[in-house]
Amino acid sequence: MPILNRLEEARSLDSVSDRIQSAVTAAVRPQRLRDLLHGTWLGHPLHPVLVQVPVGAFVCSAILDLLPGSKKAATTLVTVGVAGAVPAVAAGWVDWSQLTRDRRRVGLVHAGANAVAVGLYTASLLARLGGRHARGRALGYAGLTVAGLGAYLGGHLAYAQGAGMNQASPDTGRLPEEWTEVCSLASVPERRTVVRLVGDVPVLLYRIADQVSALVERCSHETGPLGEGDVVGEGWDACVVCPWHGSTFRLSDGAVVHGPAANNQPVIPVRVREGRIELRQP
Repeated sequence: MPILNRLEEARSLDSVSDRIQSAVTAAVRPQRLRDLLHGTWLGHPLHPVLVQVPVGAFVCSAILDLLPGSKKAATTLVTVGVAGAVPAVAAGWVDWSQLTRDRRRVGLVHAGANAVAVGLYTASLLARLGGRHARGRALGYAGLTVAGLGAYLGGHLAYAQGAGMNQASPDTGRLPEEWTEVCSLASVPERRTVVRLVGDVPVLLYRIADQVSALVERCSHETGPLGEGDVVGEGWDACVVCPWHGSTFRLSDGAVVHGPAANNQPVIPVRVREGRIELRQP
């Protein structure tokens, strides 16, 4: 859609975006809190999960507002929705702060629309609690309309711009289906990472003795070059740290240890035969 293309290219938003990004980064410093809000522990972003609470509550309240005798239930659901928006907003801002600028432009308008929607629902709740249910219903429907716009922009972020998706996953489909020789075991130094190309797919290899692990080399968060990242830890608990945003993955199984990545790094099947390393598609 042309209007969304223009929004992605709206550099005029960058000054505001950069200031907010700095503020979010400064406000959420503890790594454990950042990992919690990114959804590192969950295996995928937490924000879409948390959003279900306010969205579900707001939609249900809109339905109840059409039914007689449902004022109390509708008010309760609006209360749940407004309260549930708080953690969803927090997770959303932390994810947003680690996106590329074109995504942050769309995300900024997405967040603005949702802020207006929550504001309208807060006003709706106050009106309902004050006995002005007709006003509360009108404000609720206005909030749902604006929230729909925010959801549309969120969908564009996720499905058109790929925010939050595993950016490394498509590389596994370009690997050969059959076992394919990559290099000799002796050419891979122990306890260090090296990058080898399999076709046009860069693969990260890590070796201890005659055992080798293989990961897609492009970071699942924003395709950063893991081959240029530091290795921390020892043995098969060692991890590689992405040089771009600091996402940390265990080399033995690709498990994400620290965000901003919320997805594991894709693992590639590997075997050693007669001193040669072979790989294939999972």
